[in-house]
Order: sequence, then structure tokens, then C-alpha cells
Amino acid sequence: MTDDSPVSPALPVPPMVVMGVQGSGKSTVGRLLAESRGLRFIDGDDLHSAEAKAKMASGHPLTDADRLPWLTRIADAMAAALGAGESTVVACSALKRSYRDLMRAIVPGLVFAELYGDQSLVADRLSHRNHEYMPTHLLDSQFATLEPLAADEAGLRVSLTKTPDEIVGAITESNGQR
Repeated sequence: MTDDSPVSPALPVPPMVVMGVQGSGKSTVGRLLAESRGLRFIDGDDLHSAEAKAKMASGHPLTDADRLPWLTRIADAMAAALGAGESTVVACSALKRSYRDLMRAIVPGLVFAELYGDQSLVADRLSHRNHEYMPTHLLDSQFATLEPLAADEAGLRVSLTKTPDEIVGAITESNGQR
């Protein structure tokens, strides 16, 4: 955990990615967090290509080659917002350290809030929702790919057993730091 993030005084809240596997509540928490801080919210799902959405809808997990252009689009959108003097909150799986490193290379000072929990809890949540293109059986591949946020990465891990409001409170209280 470092505190040397280049966040300008005009932007006291660093840009943040709410990350985790499908069904962990990234979009719900991200939207609530952005609203509570008066920031713009970007749902990373909205930046997937039509091809990637079709691949997932057909039941095939994305490869690194599929994900990298998507992650770059997300980071570019965050960087553009920063260039305009605006910090953002993004919901994005950001499952691997290399994905987060790529995003941090484009958005210095980027902070991650990982929503983590037991696979059976997430599977239960998924059984009660219908996602546009992400079938529930892809959850296994998400957990297999997931590299939890490491101690040397800017951000924090929050249990998804908490309510969305409690998660937002924990993130706000910590200002995105462990």
C-alpha cells in the first residue's frame, strides 16, 4: 500500500475500480459509491465489444486477448475523465494483477476495491438474476482466473457478505486504502 498516488488537490478522491467476479455486486456498489461521492459511474460491461458479449453469451469465457482491448477502453475512459478534471468509479472484474497493472499504467493513482466472497454465495446470488450475456456457468472460469488484490496494490478488499451500503461505507471510510 502506497500513498504516493498522483491525485491532484482538485481531485481529492482517486479514481476507483470496484472489482470482483460476476455476481459480486460490482455495478450496484460502484453506482452507490459514485452517487455518494458525486462522481461519474462507468459500468465496464457497457464497454465490452459486441464480439466479446456474443462469445460470453454463447458460454465461452473471454481470453486475455479478448479482455485487453476492453480493459484499455475502460482505462482510457477513466484517463479522459481525469484529463477533464473528473474522477470516476468503474465496475470492472479486473480479475488478474496484469489487468490491474495495465489499467494503472494508463491511470496512475488508480485504486481498486475488491468485492470478495465464497463461490457458493456468489452462485446463489447468480441463481436469482438474469444477465444479458453472462451465463452463470462462467462463474467457475471467473474464480479460476481471479488473482485477489495483493498487499502491495493500492486498494482494499471488502467482503461481499456485507450489504451494499455497508460496503460503500467501508470503502468511503478507508478512502480506498487498506
